[in-house]
Amino acid sequence: MNSLAPTAVAAPANRSMRVFLALASVYLVWGSTYFAIRVGLDAFPPFLMGGLRFLLASTLFYGALRWRGQAPPTPAQWRNAAVLGVLMMLLGNGLVNVAEQTVSTGLAAIGVASMPLWAGMFSAFRGRHPSRLEWLGLGIGFVGVVWLNLGSAMSASLPGTIALLSAPMAWAFGSVWSRDRDLPAPFMSTAAQMLCGGVIMIVVGLLLGERMHELPPLRPMLAVLYLALFGSIVGFSAYVWLLHHVRPALATSYAYVNPPIAVLLGALLLGEHVDAHVIGAMAVILLGVLIISRAKARV
Repeated sequence: MNSLAPTAVAAPANRSMRVFLALASVYLVWGSTYFAIRVGLDAFPPFLMGGLRFLLASTLFYGALRWRGQAPPTPAQWRNAAVLGVLMMLLGNGLVNVAEQTVSTGLAAIGVASMPLWAGMFSAFRGRHPSRLEWLGLGIGFVGVVWLNLGSAMSASLPGTIALLSAPMAWAFGSVWSRDRDLPAPFMSTAAQMLCGGVIMIVVGLLLGERMHELPPLRPMLAVLYLALFGSIVGFSAYVWLLHHVRPALATSYAYVNPPIAVLLGALLLGEHVDAHVIGAMAVILLGVLIISRAKARV
């Protein structure tokens, strides 16, 4: 009897560590992608940039998984991956790229931070009701992001605003919808979704008239490479794994943590100013995430 105790204790500890590492990945890596997207848009049109990013990432990732012996998705799984490619890659990521051409960074952060609230509502519609404590954490986190960006220039065009409102809704719906679908193992699911989404984004970009007329400068090319290797392979893999193993409110909490991470990176790498206003807002955001992480979902 006693000999089984260490194994019983180790299993929850192992899972907790995996959840921690996955959350750290989406918090830190996706927090840095605001800057990378803005740099990439200096030379790439929005949908072609996203399509190239996801095609590069999925080709490398899918090839590595098949080389390691993972089975390819079934036809039904490919269909589900294509739907998620439209919702999360084309609409979720592509519309953020479109918005960042004309929308201020502060407004973009607020728009993306509405995603966990949409995810909570879509989960409730599907019978997975967030608990009162989760709703409290979601609300506090969103207030913190708004506070963080109150000092920003809230400039926006009408098309950029519409894109910014639509992107988190599509991403949230795809995140919730994916939990009940026939999909391959999380890593293969990541590769399949990115492959489908990348192809669709390039087709849409070409239909909209997007073209690359010359070789981009090195800095935007490195930004897209970073988005492919870290933002897509590392960050998105961690996110898909979280969707399979934790509550939607916790998996989507990255949207609250990414803005302060972006602010801290700006302070460390670009020398941007961080004052008491920023520190207070980040404390409120972290309080909201802490409440979400400690809450239990009401099913």
